[in-house]
Amino acid sequence: MSELMVQVRSVSKVYRRGKQPIEVLHGLTLDIPKGDFVALMGPSGSGKTTLLNLIGGLDQPSAGEIHVGGRRIDNLASGQLAQWRAHNVGFVFQLYNLMPVLSAERNVELPLLLTKLSSAERKKNVAVALQVVGLADRAKHKPKELSGGQEQRVAIARALVSDPQLLVCDEPTGDLDRKTADEILGLLQVLNRDHGKTIVMVTHDPKAAEFARRTLHLEKGQLLEQAA
Repeated sequence: MSELMVQVRSVSKVYRRGKQPIEVLHGLTLDIPKGDFVALMGPSGSGKTTLLNLIGGLDQPSAGEIHVGGRRIDNLASGQLAQWRAHNVGFVFQLYNLMPVLSAERNVELPLLLTKLSSAERKKNVAVALQVVGLADRAKHKPKELSGGQEQRVAIARALVSDPQLLVCDEPTGDLDRKTADEILGLLQVLNRDHGKTIVMVTHDPKAAEFARRTLHLEKGQLLEQAA
């Protein structure tokens, strides 16, 4: 059996709207092997992004356990969780979240400012990440000088720069046209296949899901199927 990157065990998540509890995930259990590329699909409100945020350590469950890369993360204090995220997870969102006043290379460097790497080491890592996403020649450009697809490549380079084992992607191509979206999804496939990154991607787009190794469907906070 493959080594597991993600283990979700009987996880529930309850939010409160005033006094009203709203249970978004209901006792969900999921295994994601190392090196997998999973697409999470389901209608709005099904719990996809909530599950993604729990796996990435951006949120904590109301009940249950989450292990990522052999580390239990659901019981970490917020400071520990922030440190863990910085070293273990890369995030890619629909909105690129780039700093408009910074060049591509400075945007990519931002996560490394939380580490103990020297300036020279940071510069080297940034150059490698931009090379991987095919933007070495755009390192000095600011976001407004880049296309949407190039901005998302910068965001992916930023997610890669600390060499995390896990990438979590929330609608990474939702803002892009089909051709550009397919290029970005092809890049994610390369990162999965050639660089060994485990990828969990939320998408509404069946065509985007086809780039993943398998698709999981959520409905009303529960997993409907776990297709091989």
